[in-house]
Amino acid sequence: MSDLPRRAVTRSAKLATLPLSFAGRTALGLGKRIGGKSAELVAQEIQQRTAEQIFKVLGELKGGAMKLGQALSIFEAALPPEIAGPYRATLTKLQDSAPPLPAATVHKVLTEQLGDDWRENFLEFDDSPTAAASIGQVHKAVWHDGRAVAVKIQYPGAGKALIGDFNQLARLGKLFGVLLPGLDIKAVLSELRERIAEELDYLREAEAQHAFALEFKDDPDFHVPDVIAANEQVLVTEWMDGTPLSRIISDGTKEERDRAGLLFVRFLFASPARVAMLHADPHPGNFRMLADGRLGVLDFGAVNRLPDGYPKVFGQLTRIFNHGDMETVVEGLRAEGFIRPHIDVDVDALRGFLAPYVEPTAVEEFTFSREWLQAQAASVTDLRPTNVVRQLNLPVSYVLIHRVHAAGVGVLCQLGTTARFRDEVIRWVPGFHEEDAPDPA
Repeated sequence: MSDLPRRAVTRSAKLATLPLSFAGRTALGLGKRIGGKSAELVAQEIQQRTAEQIFKVLGELKGGAMKLGQALSIFEAALPPEIAGPYRATLTKLQDSAPPLPAATVHKVLTEQLGDDWRENFLEFDDSPTAAASIGQVHKAVWHDGRAVAVKIQYPGAGKALIGDFNQLARLGKLFGVLLPGLDIKAVLSELRERIAEELDYLREAEAQHAFALEFKDDPDFHVPDVIAANEQVLVTEWMDGTPLSRIISDGTKEERDRAGLLFVRFLFASPARVAMLHADPHPGNFRMLADGRLGVLDFGAVNRLPDGYPKVFGQLTRIFNHGDMETVVEGLRAEGFIRPHIDVDVDALRGFLAPYVEPTAVEEFTFSREWLQAQAASVTDLRPTNVVRQLNLPVSYVLIHRVHAAGVGVLCQLGTTARFRDEVIRWVPGFHEEDAPDPA
């Protein structure tokens, strides 16, 4: 796999460049301070160069390091576009250009996983993949009973490479602390490591997908292909045709984009209540608009299991914010771990940061747009230590929820959707409606 460097020595060497470079920049900063530069200016320079180095190295790796970059989009929100932009471009390139496994390797994996007689399961099997991602690729086939199926095959060695990356990244807590002093990065890394390990287990993914398929069977709004067969590294599901959400984004009519965005939000908010799980990888490649108007959903490798449904405090704090009681909001954020005990935040700055993201819940109808998102990003790309974004923590129980919110807002802005999002929040998010009680103290 040319795009997945699996040799431990090579991967460790790339990651090891981070702490050495950081030490050098710290020494350089001390020299500049002695030479008369202000401490704050030097700190900004160190943070910017540290950020550039982190994103450069993480962008070169396609295992756990890349997953970390995808999941912790909070880093990008807190950094200037000249740093985060090239990194995002690198990730996009990695996602879009993953070279497929040779057919011989695919056959070898299928033989190892399904046995020498694996072909007896299929009437047809297309050796050319229809999709390739960071840990596996998908082939179209015809099951032995005549059904069209998708066969998802995990890359050999993907698991070892992913876990190896996280073992290395766990040593870099101090580096991330320079960029985001309010973030408990070690706890976040530990949580991500566990979630990535889950993504490697296709049996676990099959269990989640089957639960979604059962709940949404014959649903007027959604379709989830059911699981046909699975083991740890091969997953066979029903095939699903449809128009990729990326094509709706680029070529869809306003009506189509509004419909897609509304269903997208409804699916994400309704799932914790209906399935006790949240689909945690909401990028356009995992969604299709079907000919009958329903939203089709794929890829359940990353799910957030929420046995009690969506966190009630999220809805409560959103409602309280809309009512203007920032003191209670800050208390609630501290209680949930978003603001750590040793961190003091500027309440007005916090209100300014949160307001745009709460806005869709405060009005009857809202339009997401790229311009709106750019305006929000511009307000948080300040590298000074006083930037409120950099003072906030990401509690481990919210790691995947944050990933969904950040990615979801991005998709909605790409779609330019206008819809009654507040109605969906009232219907599906516990604690938001006035009748829900009590409020957090």
